[in-house]
Amino acid sequence: MRPGPEADVDPDAIPALGGWALQYTPKVARLDDALLLEVSASERLWGGWRALLRQIYTSNKPVATVQYARGATSLIAYARLQDKTLARTSPDDLPLHTLAAARPHLATLERLGCNHWGQLRALPRGGVARRFGAPLLAALDRAYGLQPELYPWLALPDVFDVTLALGAQVETAPALLFGARRLFQQLQLWLQLRHRGVLALELCWSMDARRNTATQGQLPLRSAEPSADMAHLLRLAGEQLARVTLPAPVHALRLRTLETQKLAGETASLLPDARRSGDSLQQLLERLSARLGAQQVLQMQPCDEHRPEKMQVWQAAVNASQLIATCEGRTGARGLKDIYSSALYPTWLLATPRQLAVHQKRPHDLGPLTLVAGPQRLEAGWWVADDCALRDYFLARSEQSGLLWVYRERLSGQGAAVNADPQWYLHGLFA
Repeated sequence: MRPGPEADVDPDAIPALGGWALQYTPKVARLDDALLLEVSASERLWGGWRALLRQIYTSNKPVATVQYARGATSLIAYARLQDKTLARTSPDDLPLHTLAAARPHLATLERLGCNHWGQLRALPRGGVARRFGAPLLAALDRAYGLQPELYPWLALPDVFDVTLALGAQVETAPALLFGARRLFQQLQLWLQLRHRGVLALELCWSMDARRNTATQGQLPLRSAEPSADMAHLLRLAGEQLARVTLPAPVHALRLRTLETQKLAGETASLLPDARRSGDSLQQLLERLSARLGAQQVLQMQPCDEHRPEKMQVWQAAVNASQLIATCEGRTGARGLKDIYSSALYPTWLLATPRQLAVHQKRPHDLGPLTLVAGPQRLEAGWWVADDCALRDYFLARSEQSGLLWVYRERLSGQGAAVNADPQWYLHGLFA
């Protein structure tokens, strides 16, 4: 197998095609400008060689077209590949120029009347060895299967790193996605063959060096969980490329993996599982973060703190699925007593508590408040200077605002009078 004539100018066509061919057989070797696929052990898996060829021709390939030929040995197949008219030619009738070891001696062999493999094979072996050397006889023996054929089989690299030369210069970043699709297709195959998922990768591009600008650019992509879903990664790349401005035209792309992880195997169930269609929660959050910006999609991180305003912090939603699973595990382990103890916490918490007016030792907010439940005493922050919180929280009802979460300071301050009225604050609202 080798790329079609239109792909000969691409130096990366053979390596890309070699990695693609590994999905059909683990024995793939390079033979000059072609690839050798030893499929005798995998034909049955694909339903015979005809079904295998049909699969090869109908699947997406790194190059537009491929040419193929079959033979009992690799040298016979390679000889038939060089000329379509030789597809059904017997080995004895193959022309000598299709045997690479015989090409340096073609003029002499033609004067001897040898133009085909069979004629060369009929010559005395001793005379051929003395006149043309032992390598020609060894190649002829390998071609007829009299000696074993030894090739260094191709192996997938540990890190995916592929460069693609663009057919024309690209001046807008979103247009780079068209060429990047081919690289992502090769990445998907690499991940499938290595049974891995990608956590971090980088899309780089080389720009016109004649411009007085930077000649390199890159776009890092990260996923919170190992993924082999190229559609999701392409959407992330598209969202981020939409915000990139190229200072110069791009003539080449490069895609490489920065971090991968082995995928866990899945056990098939006897009964059909009820699976929801569409993106997972993590994929949705990653796509929104790529479109709106990482700081525009936040997640709550709980903290070990009793003060309500410091019980949580907000950070970029990079691993929301793991955080949700951790919080659910903690909630499941708690008893009903812990759940009921947090029932007084409001739905909305004010960023800064608002001081309430006090009349006759009763808090007012557009009118007097009626204390419904409480107090819930809080003493925290005493170990930090000027950050001590000594509060009694109450659930209060307002005729205008509904249920409110208020607290009363137990100490009015360092210089306050002992008999001074306590200060009241509004800290939360119940939706």
